[in-house]
Parts: sequence; structure tokens; C-alpha cells
Amino acid sequence: MNAIGEAVGELCKILLPIPEESYVGNPDSSIAICTLSSINLLKKFANSEILNEISLAGRLFSENKGIDSIIQHVNENHKITAIIVCGKEVWGHKAGHALFQLYKNGVDENNRIIGSISPDPYLSTSKSQISYFQKNVTLVNLINETNFEKISKKIKIL
Repeated sequence: MNAIGEAVGELCKILLPIPEESYVGNPDSSIAICTLSSINLLKKFANSEILNEISLAGRLFSENKGIDSIIQHVNENHKITAIIVCGKEVWGHKAGHALFQLYKNGVDENNRIIGSISPDPYLSTSKSQISYFQKNVTLVNLINETNFEKISKKIKIL
């Protein structure tokens, strides 16, 4: 990550603190929820009975550290086999798009997500961790869907 991007990220943490990162649900569930930038949607999952049916509900703001965290979590918790990606994209970062491009295309020799339109899609996770993610997890594309009931129905189908 470049120095300017790192500085802007740190400034955002101070000026726009967003403490909600993830909420743990049922550790035996194979489903995780990623609400992208939709914090209110994340809070709905955290405060509902549906949390008992999913492993984890979290957000994704960045195309680098955020995706690294998802990859690492999936590699540490082999029970997760599906991630529903929903909510609104982060303006400018397109973290959801980057996640799907990683899933489809992987990374190049510089660990840059192939096909990503994000400004800084460089990962620090290993290629073996990325490969595990690609082979063992199904991503469900509900990007821009913020209707809690519709997303909940998809969880029940999975």
C-alpha cells in the first residue's frame, strides 16, 4: 500500500471511527455474511435471531486489508463454505467487486487482484491461502441488496 493511502486510512479511522467490524454467530454454521459498507444492515444481523444460523456477520470497506482478513478467517475456520456478499459498495474502493475478482482471477506476481478496478488491490495473504479460499468457498453475489428479509431468505436456502 502506498504511503498516502496508508495515511488517508489512518486519518479516516480517527475522523470517522466505525467500531463495528464483525459479530460471531453459530460456530457450527457454514455461512458468513459480508455487508460491505452497510453498517445498519450489519447491525440488523447482529441483533436478530438469524445470527444463530450464520457463523459470522461482518463488513468490508477495503480492497486490501479487509479482503486479507476474510481470506485469513476462512483459512482459520474451515467450516465456512459460503459467504453472502450484500449491502452497498464502498464508494471509490469497490471492495465487493475486488473480492469477486479475487475469487475468479486470483492475484498476479505482485499480489495485485487481477481484474480489480479498486485503487489499491494488493493483498498480503499467501497464494496458498487465496487458493484455499477460491476452492472451498462459494461467494453469493447480492451486492447492493440491503433488504434484510431478502438476504435472510437466501440464508435459509443455503
